[in-house]
Amino acid sequence: MLNPAPSPIIDGTDASFMAEVVEASKSVPVIVDFWATWCGPCKTLGPALEAAVTRQKGKVRLVKIDVDKNPQFAGQLRVQSIPTVYAFWQGQPIDAFQGALPPSQVDQFVTKVAAVAGDGGLAEAIAAAEEMLAQGAVTDAAETFAAILQEEPANAAAYGGLIRCYIALGEFDQAEAVLNGVPAEISAKPEVEAARAQLGLARQAANAGPVDQLRARVAADPNDHQARFDLATALHAKGDVKGAVDELLDLFRRDRDWNDGAAKAQLFTIFDSLSPKDPLVLAGRRRLSSMIFA
Repeated sequence: MLNPAPSPIIDGTDASFMAEVVEASKSVPVIVDFWATWCGPCKTLGPALEAAVTRQKGKVRLVKIDVDKNPQFAGQLRVQSIPTVYAFWQGQPIDAFQGALPPSQVDQFVTKVAAVAGDGGLAEAIAAAEEMLAQGAVTDAAETFAAILQEEPANAAAYGGLIRCYIALGEFDQAEAVLNGVPAEISAKPEVEAARAQLGLARQAANAGPVDQLRARVAADPNDHQARFDLATALHAKGDVKGAVDELLDLFRRDRDWNDGAAKAQLFTIFDSLSPKDPLVLAGRRRLSSMIFA
């Protein structure tokens, strides 16, 4: 199992400051709240900061520093009164304010800080994870997709990628669990739909019969539609997607209504599992359409 997402709000110390603030801010903006237990305004500002950071869903982090217990970096940053709040990005302070602000202004400050990272490099991270997956580094890819979801919990591409990682590992139940946990607002996104289709195909592949035997059955009786359907499943399981599509198109041509239109449904499942611009999808859809409207 992958490690759980870290909390975006932590209690920091002088000992952890370099790691949790300076280094961490090279990947995500970090807000530092310098406070003390005896400070009245701190008790107002702290909850407002925490609420605003929580609303950003991982796009910014908050590190709370008790200056009485941890005076070193407060002194280096010339904190003269508290509460004082600093924002860090790329290892450097980029903004600050002193005193308690109204919640609306706190929210504006946090939103502005979160925006400095753009998408936080998530697009590049997704591309890197996809490359890992393509090269067979499945565990590394899964950990990268999971880290992206820590930063952006409603990232459809990362959810789709993580599900496909579990499929590649043969952990279909875990893939199903991740799929069931996809937020409702992105459940119909193409990346999620593609992963859902791939999971269905993978479960079918687990029961696919030997290709040679199925080919022999089809050769012996070209109208053995179940054998042809099973052959398509077995071919897809072996990575021969084109072969699977060809067999299903032939089955549709022979009897489009067989098994409640199973050939067309399976074709659509395969198409959904691939990129819409994949040449196999484009050619397959054209051939299917020509048969439907012939």
